[in-house]
Amino acid sequence: MLPAVLFYEVVLALHIAAVVMAFGVTFAWPLIFAIVARQDARALPAVHRAEVVVAQRLVMPGLAVVLVAGIYLASKLEVWTSFYVQWGMGVTIVLGGLSGMFFVPTARRLAALAERDVADAGEGAATLSDEYRALFGRLMRVGALASLLVLSTIYFMATHTGA
Repeated sequence: MLPAVLFYEVVLALHIAAVVMAFGVTFAWPLIFAIVARQDARALPAVHRAEVVVAQRLVMPGLAVVLVAGIYLASKLEVWTSFYVQWGMGVTIVLGGLSGMFFVPTARRLAALAERDVADAGEGAATLSDEYRALFGRLMRVGALASLLVLSTIYFMATHTGA
């Protein structure tokens, strides 16, 4: 007698859920930053500190689950030579590296810069420095690239296609 749900289907669901949990919030960050900067720039240091915690406690562990579940699925289904599997593994490694070596350190630096700019403003309206704006622009550009990688990976996984 076959089980109603096969184990690899459970792992596939876990794989998909981990992608949603790890990367869902990353698509919201640009909107969150825009709203906070417009409404109360004094809150930006806290938002950037939250960004660090989310990366460390949600994105990176989620990425680990994506990787482990992906390895299981590729092995179980014997699809290691498929482009979509190789692409997915490569993107997972790139996103993990970006998170640890770029996103987290940059968010920490932005929190410190925003905190400095807010302190420099005293009781007046906080004006963000050119240094903050330049670094924030870099964060947004790399974030857009990371989002494109996530979306293209979802496409390749869903269609089992690729270049």
